[in-house]
Amino acid sequence: MAGVTENDNGGATVRRLQLGAHLRALRRAKGVTRDEAGYRIRGSESKISRMELGKVSFKERDVTDLLKLYGVEDPAEHQRVLALAREANTPSWWHAYGDVLDTWFQNYLDLEQAAELIRTYEVQFVPGLLQTDAYARAVIRLGHDHADPGEIDRRARLRMARKQVLARPDAPRLWAVLDEAVLRRPIGGPEVLREQIQSLLDVCDSPAVRLQVMPFASGGHAAAGGAFTILRFPHEKLPDVVYIEHLTSGLYLERREEVDHYAAAFGRLSIEAEHPSRTPDLLRAMLADIDS
Repeated sequence: MAGVTENDNGGATVRRLQLGAHLRALRRAKGVTRDEAGYRIRGSESKISRMELGKVSFKERDVTDLLKLYGVEDPAEHQRVLALAREANTPSWWHAYGDVLDTWFQNYLDLEQAAELIRTYEVQFVPGLLQTDAYARAVIRLGHDHADPGEIDRRARLRMARKQVLARPDAPRLWAVLDEAVLRRPIGGPEVLREQIQSLLDVCDSPAVRLQVMPFASGGHAAAGGAFTILRFPHEKLPDVVYIEHLTSGLYLERREEVDHYAAAFGRLSIEAEHPSRTPDLLRAMLADIDS
């Protein structure tokens, strides 16, 4: 199966997207309608649609029946696709944090872990993948002011576990543009902010991270509407996804024209922001301001 291996990184969401895209390609190549495919698996056209969009889990019997309908006769290919179906139904490592993790954000974690490039623009907080433990706890308390210490601790541990993706041998590249306000706002107090900025300064040496600052002096810019993240994947059948987080939900954009709009906005941001080579000096200046 081109672009898909059993050992690819990512969780159930990505596996479902991969498998759904593969089944859709097979169906179209065979000239089978969704109605015909639905009838074969004792379902409907809408069920096939949901399967191909990766929005539901997969029964192995259904996958087997569809492969036969689509003329896939190679036993080894059957086994590869069924193995992917089993992975698509296997909970990801963050399933253990289900008590403090919203379903809509679980989908994002799957995508984040599978991405090869993450481009993000932030206006209020340091990106989760770059947060220190103390800073993360301060951010979490802002959003969950009635949570007990145990819940705060579990949410913070989850956020720190997420960061391990950047330590993988095949770590995704992270390109972050931060509004200067992110680095001026004393989340958690001056000492927490100091530690966070020092951590960002250390990160500047990482070849996998590209960090830029959008200074106040720049005035208006291309993404004045708010924060967003664009994820790109190493799988040829998975398109880029734009993620926009709201207070109680997350919005995922996949339509080509929408993704292109955000990609263009990020491109303009990267030009309008200070060059990455300037980031260490800017961060050191901000540390000096905290000490003054």
